[in-house]
Amino acid sequence: MLTKIPKWNLTLFLLIVTEIIVFGMINPRFWNVTILLNSFNDFIPIAIIGFFVTLVVITGGIDISGVSIIGLTSVVTGLLSQVVGINIWVSIICAVLIGGLCGLLNGVLIAYGRVQAMVITLGGMLLYSGIAIVLVGLSDVSTYEGISGFSEGFSQIANGKVMGIPNAVILFIIMFLIAYILLHRTRYGRYIYLTGINQNTAEYSGINTKKIIASTYVLSGLSAGIAGVVLTSYLGSARSDYGAEYLMPILTVVVLGGTIITGGKGGVVGTALASIILGFLQIGLQMAGVSTQYIGLATGVLLIVSVAFLGINPEFRFNLKGILTQKQNIGG
Repeated sequence: MLTKIPKWNLTLFLLIVTEIIVFGMINPRFWNVTILLNSFNDFIPIAIIGFFVTLVVITGGIDISGVSIIGLTSVVTGLLSQVVGINIWVSIICAVLIGGLCGLLNGVLIAYGRVQAMVITLGGMLLYSGIAIVLVGLSDVSTYEGISGFSEGFSQIANGKVMGIPNAVILFIIMFLIAYILLHRTRYGRYIYLTGINQNTAEYSGINTKKIIASTYVLSGLSAGIAGVVLTSYLGSARSDYGAEYLMPILTVVVLGGTIITGGKGGVVGTALASIILGFLQIGLQMAGVSTQYIGLATGVLLIVSVAFLGINPEFRFNLKGILTQKQNIGG
């Protein structure tokens, strides 16, 4: 049965087990299941966006604007519900749809305008962040304090529990299943892979690659909108700077999960496992008394190592393995 599991995913799973053992030995509180489940709140926005950025990267693109869409949708949720007075659930829907519109703008410019994804999403990151700041300024709300006063029902989105299981864990599973089914169990998912492998060949096969590419950015924008709502619920206030520190973690979970940055290969199972690895790493280092600045350093190391390893040509890895094996035989 283990032979059916991709080797990289199995490696990631073993890394999670290793984290649990090592951090538990350093601080036995890490073995408390309740603490581990509650820690999902700390990385659920990263995982939600990471699932759908995986789709974008498989097509051969990149989306770094999600970190700003988080702040924009957070502000929109707060303004519509607390300042304008619109029903909170209607406000949430509007905020998530705005996230989708941001993704649509990115996707159209990239797919139909044939502009480099990095350029568009970098510009989008600055644009959406600027819009969020302007909206806060026009509403006469303190940028530092943000918009607060949300209802208890809204707070329960992130902080509630169902049968003792934190909502963050349930949301993690739901978003994972949606992304998994779309990518691995539908024709749409196959088209995403084909587009990433060779866009020209996919077009000759009758696939509208422009629509496929644009749609992945829409999904990425929607996921960022959901992440913005969840983060606002968790922290109890809406601010324009939410998500600003998530760029490197999002890219880390996607690449560490086994998705190749050149496109055509990857999956959301690896992204899910990498999200848990990153989340457990952060809480484990905190419980071990490690300074916050070193936690960021650990994330950077994970990103660099995963990019370097997964980006190495398979033939080179095979030759390197042969060389090492030969040396071991000589030494023996």
